[in-house]
Amino acid sequence: MNDRSPCLRVRHLCTSFRTDRGPVTAVDDITFDVYPGETLGIVGESGCGKTVTSKSIMRLLPDHITRYSGEADFRGTNLLTADESKMRRVRGDSIAMIFQEPMTSLNPVFTVGWQLDEALKYHTSLNKRQRRERSVEMLRLVDIPNPEKRIREYPHQLSGGMRQRVMIAIALCCEPEILIADEPTTALDVTIQAQILDLMNGLKSKLNTAIILITHDLGVIAQTADRVMVMYAGRVIESASVHDIFHRPQHPYTKALLDSIPKAGGTEKQGDRLPAIRGMVPSLFELPKGCRFQERCDYAEQRCIDLEPELVTGDDGRQVRCHFPLDANAKLTVGATS
Repeated sequence: MNDRSPCLRVRHLCTSFRTDRGPVTAVDDITFDVYPGETLGIVGESGCGKTVTSKSIMRLLPDHITRYSGEADFRGTNLLTADESKMRRVRGDSIAMIFQEPMTSLNPVFTVGWQLDEALKYHTSLNKRQRRERSVEMLRLVDIPNPEKRIREYPHQLSGGMRQRVMIAIALCCEPEILIADEPTTALDVTIQAQILDLMNGLKSKLNTAIILITHDLGVIAQTADRVMVMYAGRVIESASVHDIFHRPQHPYTKALLDSIPKAGGTEKQGDRLPAIRGMVPSLFELPKGCRFQERCDYAEQRCIDLEPELVTGDDGRQVRCHFPLDANAKLTVGATS
């Protein structure tokens, strides 16, 4: 296990919403640590609670319908109960976030330079000239060519990859301790995606920034993450190092996600279908009794139907929420069924 102190400690995070159908819990009892200079990947299907987890930490959800419980400890402050003035100082300064689609996050009527300057003006004591120099420096850091020119341009004048780099530059301009990246490469083609991932890895090494990377793409996780947290229906169902997740998955859901990845040079015949997880993610309003994955699991037994498993932590720090976890060869250790 990592013997450094975590820069963020999340304990028993629950996030629920008030709806017309009654309260619904989107994130249910989530606990994890984030360490300086590492990337924690959070993966799972759409609707599993990944984005709600990140927005809960940043308190970006609508206050009038959202209820938080638990703790998100940053520098001794519980972000879930901190007042709004404290959160405004934290957001963009100590903790920054990159969103999935930069065109919805960048203001189309202001130049790139203005938007960088706004972040620096709020969070630093730099004068106007120093802020401009810092803005150009940040655009150069994220490999935007001719930054002195680009700083005067508007978001619509930039490509998708350039806009995402601008978002990263804005997020990093105050040198945050933690960078939350929510699906940062989903809208980009594979070439630009690889460049953005290389950029994030390089910046992590240079600045010792902790990264929380939220994605449904396990290929992205393989390239960037140190540790992985797998979520399903609002709960953590497995957490381990990226090596263990990819080579020794212990939860049937994790294994099913990995099996659905196309393999280069695989033995599949032309026309063969990729393995798929049957069924759908359950509605948060109608969660099954017992294990939340049991209706889609090939290995479910009566115990899985009757009793929800606890999240068990092994001696090596690995966690799994399963009555019958898989062994290193992805076979059931007990109670195997065909």
